[in-house]
Amino acid sequence: MHLGRMIGTVVSTSKDTSLCGSKLLIVARLTEHLEPIGYTEIATDTVGAGYGETVIVTSGSAARQAGTLEHSVTDASIVGIVNTVETH
Repeated sequence: MHLGRMIGTVVSTSKDTSLCGSKLLIVARLTEHLEPIGYTEIATDTVGAGYGETVIVTSGSAARQAGTLEHSVTDASIVGIVNTVETH
């Protein structure tokens, strides 16, 4: 899993049927200090994330276990909205 910031949305009227009904968001990957690292990805949203929110993203087979995505082609899912991050 990693941290990201929701920076946009993707609208796709033609997509794999396993993604129908899924909200697709653009997420910028962040460091543990919440600084962008220059990498973005498209992730399915399972928690209702809003623009600018810091989120937890999971990828690979774990992404398909989130929400109702069990048989989906997704490779990244937003599985949490972050309130705070503490590093020492």
